[in-house]
Amino acid sequence: MSSTVDLDLEGMTCASCAARIEKKLNALPGVNANVNFATHSVRLDLPRGVSVADCVEAVEKAGYGAVEHTPDVEHDHADPTLLRRLILSAVIAVPVAVLSMAMLDSHAVMWLIGVLATPVVFWCAWPFHRAAFNAARHGGTTMDTLVSLGVLAAYGWSMVALFTGGHIYFEVAVMVTTFLLAGRYAEARAKRRAGEAVTELLKMGAKEANVLRDGVEVRVPISDLMVGDEFIVRPGDRIATDAVVVSGDSSVDNSLITGESVPVEVGPGDRLIGAAVNQTGRLIARAERVGADTELAQIAAAVEGAQTGKAPVQRLADRVSSVFVPVVLILSLVTATGWLIAGAGWTDAFTAAVAVLIIACPCALGLATPTAILVGTGKGAQLGVLISGPEILERTRVIDTVVLDKTGTLTQGNISVSVESSEPDFGRLVGTLEAASEHPIGTAIAAALPERGHLQDFRAIPGRGVSGTIDGRQVVAGTPRWLGELGLPVDGESAGVLVAWDGLLRGRISISDTTRPTSASAVSHLHELGLRTVLLTGDSAAAAARVADEVGINEVIADVKPLDKQAAVAELQGSGARVAMVGDGINDSAALAQSDLGISMGAGADVAIAASDITLVRSDPLGIVDAIRLSRRTLRSIKQNLFWAFAYNSAAIPLAMAGLLTPMVAGAAMAFSSVFVVLNSLRLRGFRSVETT
Repeated sequence: MSSTVDLDLEGMTCASCAARIEKKLNALPGVNANVNFATHSVRLDLPRGVSVADCVEAVEKAGYGAVEHTPDVEHDHADPTLLRRLILSAVIAVPVAVLSMAMLDSHAVMWLIGVLATPVVFWCAWPFHRAAFNAARHGGTTMDTLVSLGVLAAYGWSMVALFTGGHIYFEVAVMVTTFLLAGRYAEARAKRRAGEAVTELLKMGAKEANVLRDGVEVRVPISDLMVGDEFIVRPGDRIATDAVVVSGDSSVDNSLITGESVPVEVGPGDRLIGAAVNQTGRLIARAERVGADTELAQIAAAVEGAQTGKAPVQRLADRVSSVFVPVVLILSLVTATGWLIAGAGWTDAFTAAVAVLIIACPCALGLATPTAILVGTGKGAQLGVLISGPEILERTRVIDTVVLDKTGTLTQGNISVSVESSEPDFGRLVGTLEAASEHPIGTAIAAALPERGHLQDFRAIPGRGVSGTIDGRQVVAGTPRWLGELGLPVDGESAGVLVAWDGLLRGRISISDTTRPTSASAVSHLHELGLRTVLLTGDSAAAAARVADEVGINEVIADVKPLDKQAAVAELQGSGARVAMVGDGINDSAALAQSDLGISMGAGADVAIAASDITLVRSDPLGIVDAIRLSRRTLRSIKQNLFWAFAYNSAAIPLAMAGLLTPMVAGAAMAFSSVFVVLNSLRLRGFRSVETT
């Protein structure tokens, strides 16, 4: 029998670190470890006989740190000094680059450049040196190894050149450090959101409840609430926990939990969902589920589980580092040895060996991803598309199915009304009656029917409807159930708000939310990209079918409970689909985390944004198309950059070994490679939204 344990990891800098930890843990008998580099965590399936302490020890032997995960504690794995190191490095890089390009043949200027470069090499680049040292201490190498050796070799050669009169390469050491720190800082900012989803979700719950103890109202923390406790929910309050109504009638806004756009009428015996908002009436409710058993807590657990269960994304640069780095180190040593055996002097041998290190120093390789990410995400921000990290781009390439939530995604989430009546006075009578109501549906109806008469004897019955005398006529408007109770002939399939006067039904008002103007265009563009679209909603099948017809979606999954949305996405994945989920509410957060690519509408709940991979700030469905197109375009730029960087290294290293590239030429070639990568990334600035194409 196995148990599942989560550990938080410290000290990882690249995906090869994650692979090393995973290898060490999986070497323990019976242990199944899944390291998530994005969240710096590992989920372990531990057999009997293997303890958490054994796993922590294995991680430490690999050169990293580990502690058991605590759900209530926030973990920030970013180096707190990273921004300061980047700022200092960037400030120093400007005069160093200017002075180096000026090519002033002045020993004093060379010394000045050396003095300026020293803090960059030894303090700003310290994270690379530390990671390289830790990897070496445990018999491994990473991309940090080449960065560290390249920076130190360029600096060391330059210091020697100050005394011997050779060429200096301080600018190489400084620029490599600056660009790579910029990329690392951008990645750290993107990763910081990885663990926020569950925290944001749990913040949505009520903090205290007004509990009735022996008939006396007592305000207690939610943690003290017990199953069976009766508590009071006033208008505007969040419902403390999953409960059942004991007494009172009201309308409840479940939109953040279920995605339903229209408030739900509740009365005695009806169920309440914790964290929903009571709107109009005073309720007394009895707690049915508390703590980890509530629907909100279960959704939070589903989000956390889906996030932790995602396999780590192995970036191309890190995947090859396990071979590339040791090979370059060996080639550098072989170069020096070969030149010495051939009878060359120490100076020539060292020059060729340093040229190999400098030409192989992964400046272009390190810039390939961060520069494209910086330009691509910057362009995305202009278009209202926020992409959380490079691993997201790889997912956009493989998705083939886009699952769209209805409320707040394809629709505006605003209540709209449709009148079905042949009575000439219908608008005036109903508009007058509903204008006196404080109910959200009544407000929407009154806004749609502006004509007014004279109202008397107004009465509102929570959970039922309203009645009053308008211009001498007794008018009632409310739920089909209520009008049936009043003795009116109501069809069992009737829906919406029914209206009657003089003992006869006079018409019906359908309640719905409005489709966004760009929804149909967005769906059409998704189809042009070769993507399958599916509508997934908690609303009724009729409401879902209407919206699907309007926007051009053929597949509909309706009447889905919040926890079942994740299951619906998982079922699609189980059938072979690679799913992108688009949503905006708490009810979508687990599905967003479960999907291969989560896209949230920015106007939605914070938890949906935190659980997603891409956020659309403008809440415009066309942003979905822009997000996928921009992500794919950015990924294509990254792959072009990586191809150039590897091709450049493959062609240049043999030339350096043969002595055909001096360190000066190697530095110039490396700079050209970096410029090429940056210019290729800058082409993303020409990306245009589908709205303007």
